[in-house]
Amino acid sequence: MKARHKRFVFIFVGLAALGVAAALIFNALGSNMSYFYSPTEVVRNEAPQNHVFRLGGMVVSGSVQRGQELTVRFLITDTANEVKVSYTGILPDLFAEGQGVVAQGRLNGQGEFVADEVLAKHDETYMPPEAAAALEQGKLEAMKQSAAGAGR
Repeated sequence: MKARHKRFVFIFVGLAALGVAAALIFNALGSNMSYFYSPTEVVRNEAPQNHVFRLGGMVVSGSVQRGQELTVRFLITDTANEVKVSYTGILPDLFAEGQGVVAQGRLNGQGEFVADEVLAKHDETYMPPEAAAALEQGKLEAMKQSAAGAGR
């Protein structure tokens, strides 16, 4: 085999190895992504059923129920819809009713969001951008629904 052919084979094998490595990296990154969904999107079944994602909004006042051991159940709303959330673990110190939260987890068979992690806001004015956008979208949905109901 000529030196020129050996170089082409070497380059081809190198590019193939690089392609396989890139495919493995992108596959690993894709499986570790967790997208953000609002309660309205979850109610519309737009959220994945068998994949981890983030759910954000406001904790509904009066909805926090503390169960046995460290299990806590509460509702998250975007003012248009509510989603039941259960979390087993120690909640952040800043977790409170009426405050913004983002929970990461997955839906169970009963439509309840089972959180692996709950993140709370860190001061009076901060809200995660995704949660703020979801609340604004929820307000628009609620206004559309009330306008449609008034037009009847």
